[in-house]
Amino acid sequence: MPIFSTYDGTELAYHLVGEGEPLICLPGGPMRAARYFGDLGGLSRVRQLVLFDLRGTGESAVPEDTSTYAIDRLVDDVEALRVHLGLEQADLLGHSAAGELAALYAAKYPQRLRSLTLVTPAAGTLGLPATDQDRRDAAALRAHEPWYAEARAALDEIQAGRATPEVWAGIRPFMYGRWDAAAQAHAAESPAQRNAVAGSLYYPESGLDTAAAVAVLRALPVPVLVLAGEYDGGPTPDRAAELAALFPHAEFVVQRGAGHFPWMDGPGDFARAVAAFLDPGVSSVQAGGIRLAHRTWGDPSAPPVVLAHGRGGSSLDWTGIAEQLAARHRVYALDFRGHGLSDWPGRYSFEFFRDDLHAFLEARNLSGATVIGHSMGGVAALLLAQRYPALIGALVIEDAPLLLPLDPPRPPAERPSEEPGFDWQVVPSIDAQLNDPDPEARERLGEITAPTLVVGGSRSHIDQGQLEWTARQIPGGRFTSVDAGHLVHTDNPTAFLAALRAFGTG
Repeated sequence: MPIFSTYDGTELAYHLVGEGEPLICLPGGPMRAARYFGDLGGLSRVRQLVLFDLRGTGESAVPEDTSTYAIDRLVDDVEALRVHLGLEQADLLGHSAAGELAALYAAKYPQRLRSLTLVTPAAGTLGLPATDQDRRDAAALRAHEPWYAEARAALDEIQAGRATPEVWAGIRPFMYGRWDAAAQAHAAESPAQRNAVAGSLYYPESGLDTAAAVAVLRALPVPVLVLAGEYDGGPTPDRAAELAALFPHAEFVVQRGAGHFPWMDGPGDFARAVAAFLDPGVSSVQAGGIRLAHRTWGDPSAPPVVLAHGRGGSSLDWTGIAEQLAARHRVYALDFRGHGLSDWPGRYSFEFFRDDLHAFLEARNLSGATVIGHSMGGVAALLLAQRYPALIGALVIEDAPLLLPLDPPRPPAERPSEEPGFDWQVVPSIDAQLNDPDPEARERLGEITAPTLVVGGSRSHIDQGQLEWTARQIPGGRFTSVDAGHLVHTDNPTAFLAALRAFGTG
């Protein structure tokens, strides 16, 4: 456990979890020891978490001057940690009450910040306090829960000014999306982890110059993520959205089914959302209620090309091809739902993937783009080109199934012992459609008006005759076969790119 001395000589501790670039994590409470973060839902697999015990909490020393527990004084401890770590600029995450601490750090040291992640952040010091009505509205969302009546009675007691430690404990179920054994154990650790005296001094009686801080934040030049829990009452998603609106470069995410500790309620959802934000090569859009992550290459003013991966893949599958295409195009590669760093909602079909592609094109204003789809992504692109013929400028379908009933049908897939890098539910969902496809997809091929190239892999399990038939059904469609397996663009990228160039793309 590393220890360093801060500006007044107080010895402060932090804990390192995982590997990668450091992410300084400030705990809420206020003034709760940082160990309640755990590994932040697996975020430690992509970043090294620097879990900071604020002065007087966890393994950090108690200061001689208790006035230094005030939030505006703690800002300088965060700066001392950045200096100690040797970081020119810091990626900073603040949870709950420490969301305000992180924001005040950003206002005082904007030039020392690379990114700011605010997780279910309080924002009272910024003029956006959670209200009693906010908490009542959030509580009402849980009225179907078996513990609701008792927890609601505790909330009413608190709002009536009759709070006791036992009453505060009574509202703990509202803080979690699932009040299961893991949540109960997490909540039970809170009293021993929190320095109540320090917490009572966190917000100075004299107040803070919020107007000055907000003025700086409105011009903050760094990317900001504000992540809210669907069921959280402090802040509610609406209040968190108001906070996000303060920042000029903010991304706002609501984690479905989550409360105040979203990494507990949906570890994967939380880690993917934060990892996508922290990766400078990844952007996200909200499309049809789903957060879709994507990568880009090339000049933003160049003609756009959109790459749609196959089942079990991600935008990274296209890296080599994208780098080649970027010489003449602005290239976008998205992660479909259930894949990569996009949301994993649990419900999947070719039609949902079609809708993802449609929403992505609309969100990025990419009408008229060339769309290249592999396998599952190719089916999604075909379905989209049928429904909205004018949306796609040109279409390339790479070794996509024709959607004839499989004979014999695929048996139920067995889940692998190790977790795949995508939502396994995609497999049985798509297998069911491959076994019994909607014939409309084949019947409407003639409605596609975009110039279309169908590329097959001569060594693929996909019937190349069916692919050639597909090309003939599309007015002006072309078919070409490449010496490759199913992953044509990976197995033989040179021939694949040559086929694209002959088609007019590349």
